Amino acid sequence: MTMNSAKTVSSNRDDATLLECRVGLLSRRSFLTGSAAGIGALALAGCVTSDGMSVAEAAKVYGPVPNEKFPIPAIDVSKVDPKYYRRTVRYETKEAPGTIIVDPSNYYVYRIEGDGNATRYGANVGRDGFRWSGEAYVGRKGEWATWTPPREMIKRQPEAAKWARGMPGGLDNPLGARTLYLYQNGAYTLYTIYASLDAESIGNGITSGCVGLLTQDMMHLYDQTPVKTKVIVLPA
Repeated sequence: MTMNSAKTVSSNRDDATLLECRVGLLSRRSFLTGSAAGIGALALAGCVTSDGMSVAEAAKVYGPVPNEKFPIPAIDVSKVDPKYYRRTVRYETKEAPGTIIVDPSNYYVYRIEGDGNATRYGANVGRDGFRWSGEAYVGRKGEWATWTPPREMIKRQPEAAKWARGMPGGLDNPLGARTLYLYQNGAYTLYTIYASLDAESIGNGITSGCVGLLTQDMMHLYDQTPVKTKVIVLPA
């Protein structure tokens, strides 16, 4: 596997730029810019198993989570294409178990489980012009994190000014219930894998480069993902 040299984004940028990785809070989603390195072709291939999750099973998997700090509502699974339901698939790779592989072309995130298997999640990804590829790692993790809009965003979107001192964690917070922050060479890239309650966003390119999973899927991935986990984002 080869990887082009990465352009690392300065780590002192405010985490608040993640607003535009979350669907629907504000109308404009163009704050996150910048680039990460492209990587060469990878000898990776996913193959779907035949035993997909039924709608009835999905309704249970994506049901409410009442015991959270902020009780999480059920996902309307009728608004999600069944091919994006969480499932175990065959995925041949030399990457170590635990590695996360993002496939933006097909709107999937894989967690490598070993023995030729992976857990596959449906995702939303960056829209055209904002997709990136490269190798990163989970530099830190967050649960119900506070979000603070940067000055640049407040200038463009004055409605964000009310959160200038920080938006507490909650269901409307753009960081969601769980967040994995992606780093390169010790610096935060401004990109994340985050939790989304927007069922209709899955299978679409709508962010400024971040990757969103349904909240219940994100919690499942988050609990199995320690800091320093390798993350590969494939070319779109």
